[in-house]
Amino acid sequence: MTHFPKYLKTYPNMHTAFPLHLSLNQLPHGYPAHRHDFLEFSYVVEGFGEEIINGVCHPMAPGTFTFILPYQVHEIVTQPGSTLKLYNCSFSLDLLMDSGINGTLGGLVNDWDRQSPFTQFQEQNREYMKKLLEEMYQEYAEGHRWRETMLKAQLWEILIRFDRYRQETRGDSQLPVSSTGVKSSVWPIIHYIHNHYQEELMLSNLAEAFSMSMSRISELIKQATGQTFVHFLHDLRIRHASGLLASTDLSVIEIAHEVGYGSYKTFYRMFREKKGVIPTEYRKIKR
Repeated sequence: MTHFPKYLKTYPNMHTAFPLHLSLNQLPHGYPAHRHDFLEFSYVVEGFGEEIINGVCHPMAPGTFTFILPYQVHEIVTQPGSTLKLYNCSFSLDLLMDSGINGTLGGLVNDWDRQSPFTQFQEQNREYMKKLLEEMYQEYAEGHRWRETMLKAQLWEILIRFDRYRQETRGDSQLPVSSTGVKSSVWPIIHYIHNHYQEELMLSNLAEAFSMSMSRISELIKQATGQTFVHFLHDLRIRHASGLLASTDLSVIEIAHEVGYGSYKTFYRMFREKKGVIPTEYRKIKR
C-alpha cells in the first residue's frame, strides 16, 4: 500500500475569491515532507540548505527558485548553523487556467516531468527576481485598487521568467524530478477535471475525452492525488462552494448548482462531511 506523507489541504486564504497567499519565512530547521493539491513557488533570499522533491535533491542558496506542482512530495532541510529565509507563494491551479494562457503557463504543469523544478538565478538575474518578489510582497500586503489584477500579473511574470531562465540554463547542473508514482499523462486529466467539475462529470466522460479505460484513469488519479476520482471531485466542488459562501451573497441552493451538484441534499451532506458544519454555519463563521 502506497504511503502518502502529510497532506496539506489549506493555506490562509484559499477559500476566498482570490486563492493566493504570499509570505516571507525563516526556516532554521527546515520543513518536513508533505504534499498538497495547490501550486507553490519559493525563492531563497538568505541561507543554505537542500530540498527533496519526489526523492530527488537539489541545493538551496540565495537565488534558488523552486516550483512545486500539486501532489509532489517535498521536504526542506536547512544546513546546520544556517537559517533559510525565503518567499513562499501558494496559489490555486485555477490561476494558471485562464483561456488566454494555456499555451504558456499551462506548459509549466503539463511538461513537469521533462523540466527541472528549480533554477539557480545568478548575478543580475538574481537581483531582478528578488526585486519582483519584493514588489509582489508589498502589493500583497497593501489594499490598493486593482490589487488582485496586479498580483495575478506579477505571478505570471515571475513564473514566466523562471521558465525562461531554466530553459536558457538547461544542463547547467540542474536535476530532473523523479516521476515516482505519478505519470505526466495525468496532468491533462487533472486540468480537464478542474475545467469541468461544475458539470455533471463522470469517469466515463474522462475515458471518452482521453481515449483511456475508466480503470486506467482512476489509477492515474489515485497515483497523483492519493484520492479516488469521486473524492477528488467532491474536494474541488466543496472548495469552490466554500469560497462562494465566504465571498458572495448567493443562496446555498444557487451555490450547490454553481459548483456542480444537481441535488441540494447531496451538496448539503458532502459539505457537512468535508467541513464539519452545514453551509449556513460555515458562512456565519467566515463572515
